[in-house]
Amino acid sequence: MDPRPTIARGTTGPVIIAGASGFVGQALLEALAARVPAVGLGRGAEPPARLRGGSAGWRRCDLFSLRQAEEALAGAEVAVYLVHSMMPSSRLVQGRFQDLDLICADNFARAARVRGVKRIIYLGGLIPDIPPGQLSEHLRSRREVEVALAGHGVPLVALRAGLVIGAHGSSFDMLARLVRRLPVMLCPAWTQTLTQPIALDDVVQLLSFAVMHPEVGAGVYDVGGPDVLSYRDLMGLVADQLGVRRRLVPVPLFSPGFSRLWVSLVTGAPRALVAPLIQSLRHTMRAHDRRLQELAGVPGQPVRLAVARALTSVRPAAAPPDVPPGDPRRRQRELRRDRRVRSVQRLPLPHGQTAAAVAQTYLRWLPRFFASWLRADVDDAAATPRLCRFRLRGLRRPVLVMQFAPERSPPDRPLFYVTGGTLALPPARGRLEFREMTDERGGARFLLAALHDFVPRLPWWLYQATQAWVHVWTMNSFARYLGRPTRGPAAPAARSR
Repeated sequence: MDPRPTIARGTTGPVIIAGASGFVGQALLEALAARVPAVGLGRGAEPPARLRGGSAGWRRCDLFSLRQAEEALAGAEVAVYLVHSMMPSSRLVQGRFQDLDLICADNFARAARVRGVKRIIYLGGLIPDIPPGQLSEHLRSRREVEVALAGHGVPLVALRAGLVIGAHGSSFDMLARLVRRLPVMLCPAWTQTLTQPIALDDVVQLLSFAVMHPEVGAGVYDVGGPDVLSYRDLMGLVADQLGVRRRLVPVPLFSPGFSRLWVSLVTGAPRALVAPLIQSLRHTMRAHDRRLQELAGVPGQPVRLAVARALTSVRPAAAPPDVPPGDPRRRQRELRRDRRVRSVQRLPLPHGQTAAAVAQTYLRWLPRFFASWLRADVDDAAATPRLCRFRLRGLRRPVLVMQFAPERSPPDRPLFYVTGGTLALPPARGRLEFREMTDERGGARFLLAALHDFVPRLPWWLYQATQAWVHVWTMNSFARYLGRPTRGPAAPAARSR
């Protein structure tokens, strides 16, 4: 079968690719744009340099904003999701990368339903055949994202891959930098774990096939190359292709803390990126169900060939081979000029309640929690308050003003805008939301309380030492309050006097 797909008959709208600035996304967007209308989504107003001047379209989109996600998916019939939020999205981010990932995925799925998208294509991670509770945080997150993308009624085609070998891929680049820079490498126990890598070109062909062929039904498909080997053997292959001799010294410990430290120090990769990946290396990553590859006629390249091609493509004469164009350190430097705050906390969802009911409970609980120095004025005695002003006792001016947005607030996701107050810097408008989610097993429900794009008026150092810390402490205290077994159903919020 010719692996080059043709557009499925009847498809008219563009293919939208979220995460198109990543190394998989850029390659996929180029491949699809040569055959069909294709549009990439990214945080930047301009596409990466590699994509400029090509036939692909580009739309700026912050997936933490549901409104922007809905605008970005206009006209799409098929949407591809390649987003992974392991790196910070604001100058200050409070919360785990798993919860940040969930918000983006849930926004994407909600927007796809609103826009009438017919299918979502997702590239996630291989899931080992072990109890869900034993998975690493990184793999549990990949599974949770899968559940979230399928949670709003749009059919989901999920491809699960292990290590993708390609130029500028964060995982492969870290491994290659280790081999380049260390003549003697300590090899902890995780380097003996088996993995089944897949070449970037093969991933792009399989994603393209899934996009173009509606006969690829909704479901989960493992993908992988023909070779299964250990990470230590993979490092040996990289050394051979680079033409260098490396001594690999086994260390009979898993030692994730030590591994995070030395991988980060040697490669220069941020610990926020290294830590989740290292934790996942204890799991054997093998593709057990490769039906999609059989259907597409893409058995996969031998790992030696994939490594050779990846290393060849990262040796441009104009740039040092150790610093790829999309290096996460560049993003860190950009964020130092950003004054926005994002804070996400995972809360329990009391049995029988909705996110809307919990939001009402929060507005009643907050002034009681800060009874000695905070007062809440609510101008509406309806089931959900429309305008809330929080004042420090003894002061007339509110410190924060929140406006409920009924037109953007379904029962499972009430939304408030921060519209004023002495602690907020105008004209920026932050958002506070309470969002219902499902865990990686597809069963238990919980809440994500998220503050987005808040810009503090306080000097940055003072904000971090005071208001930022108080916000997290407050949400953690509210989580404990919600978890009390004696709590009953929420009642309508009453007007504060």
